[in-house]
Amino acid sequence: MQGSSRAAFAVGHDAFAAALGSGAYGSALAGDLFAVTGALDSSASLRRALVDPSRDAAAKRGLVEGLFGSKISAAAALVVNALVSQHWADDQDLGDATEDLAVEALVASAEAGGRLDALEDDLFRFGRVVEADSGLRDALSAHGGQESLKVALVEALLQGKASTETIRLARQAAVSPRGRRFGRVLQSYLAVAAMRRQQLTATVTAAVSLDDVQAQRLTQALSRIYNRAVQVTVVLDPAVVGGIRVQVGDEVVDGTILRRLQEAERAMGM
Repeated sequence: MQGSSRAAFAVGHDAFAAALGSGAYGSALAGDLFAVTGALDSSASLRRALVDPSRDAAAKRGLVEGLFGSKISAAAALVVNALVSQHWADDQDLGDATEDLAVEALVASAEAGGRLDALEDDLFRFGRVVEADSGLRDALSAHGGQESLKVALVEALLQGKASTETIRLARQAAVSPRGRRFGRVLQSYLAVAAMRRQQLTATVTAAVSLDDVQAQRLTQALSRIYNRAVQVTVVLDPAVVGGIRVQVGDEVVDGTILRRLQEAERAMGM
């Protein structure tokens, strides 16, 4: 991505991080964002309408609502609306952005389940297996091939041997390569996983859920503090009463009422 598209993607990624931080399920979010990517890829007129600089952001969001409505989750709509509200250097970049975020949603799901290492290893190994077998490579990279056959082939090769996220991404690469050969698609997915590893994860403990605005502001503030992308995960704990506790790696910032009560108790010798 070039110029304004990079800035647009950064804003969309903030919304994506806020969606995950507010409890959106990674696998479901990925499915919705892949669906949006498919819609964008299938309609040049839609892409142009959503990146048209002469159309205001509200009109673009209205177009998203009219097209997708209840077909995608509120979390996915939040991300897509953030993306279409920005300025893009090229209409293809919008589809690239939604695909990257869909992939990252599955990567985040694997990360949360302690399967990120396995996901990267399995995708890399599967890519090598496919690359070494010309028949398999051609079958999975064939343009216009029956999607059901490709899906069946991927599942036959990976079922019981790889995580659900690995299988989901391999299937996606086979049925929606977006003009690339299968191996190249897997490489792009691995690049997203590598970028994800460079992010920090912040665990936020709060008495109540953060709303979208609060989560986005917190994500942006932490990203500025650490000068890196920060993934916010919210843990609900009524015992904290109010305020939040933020842990990034070994660093902890505790601003909860519970902590202040505990400090008061210690000061009174209780």
